[in-house]
Amino acid sequence: MIIYSGSTTDIQHYQGLGISGSVVMTLLEPYLRKGHVLYVDNWYSSPTLFQHLLSLGTGACGTVRANRKAMPKFTCKMKKGEVEFRENGSQLAVKWHDKRDVHVLTTVHPTGMAATRKLDHITGQPKMKPVCVLEYNKKMGAVDKADMMTGFLECARKSTKWYKKVFFHLLDTVVLNSQIVYRQLTGKETTSMQFRMNLMRGLLEEYSTSRCPSKGGRPALDTPLRLTARHFPSEVPQTTSQGRRTRRHCKVCLSSTRKSKQRCLTKYMCVQCNTPLCAAPCFEEYHTLKHY
Repeated sequence: MIIYSGSTTDIQHYQGLGISGSVVMTLLEPYLRKGHVLYVDNWYSSPTLFQHLLSLGTGACGTVRANRKAMPKFTCKMKKGEVEFRENGSQLAVKWHDKRDVHVLTTVHPTGMAATRKLDHITGQPKMKPVCVLEYNKKMGAVDKADMMTGFLECARKSTKWYKKVFFHLLDTVVLNSQIVYRQLTGKETTSMQFRMNLMRGLLEEYSTSRCPSKGGRPALDTPLRLTARHFPSEVPQTTSQGRRTRRHCKVCLSSTRKSKQRCLTKYMCVQCNTPLCAAPCFEEYHTLKHY
């Protein structure tokens, strides 16, 4: 990746390709002349860039803005399902009207339509789309799916520091990739939540160290084992009456001496201590502070 930082962004500028084309060429430099096919969105696509890539043995396909320089002219108004093709021998430009006009540019796909897996609810026939549109949706859809999968449990929080958001986005991506590799190697299907819980347990077992008991002060009111043994968060066992909504009062929130006491329900607990605790920050405070 290249993180944009204004005019000082470290990219190699290519004459005639502009900023967007120069970003593509800088990132692709190690992969040119190997027969790859690049899929991009309309901020990067242009006939000039695609022709340059083609001369370097690299195909390209992507949505494109209708007013891009060197783009052909199409029929102004089209009805739903209508399509128009324009080609010059090396590039194919397509205008297809679905819910709105869609412009696609490609150097690797033929003209023609292909059936999708969806049926037209009026005619009962398979819906048809241009071949290049189907391939574009298939390839770029992986980006959207990855964003969706990380979005449910993302680590990112609101912050004025942009580099924190980049770090947590990369962390989410690493966890998602590791889950995919785990599934491929073991054949086991696990939810994202369960995988993350297992990952945290594994990291704690491998790298956690016991804290040295602090000197001085009054003795703890409860067992000191909560400060030295290994502890892991688990869900509170379900009761017959509450089922999946089973909750218990957090011990730290109820008896804290560091903040005002409150009755807070939580679905997590420490099995080793048989103590209900909020996932954060109570679980950490209970097992690391002598006087929580």
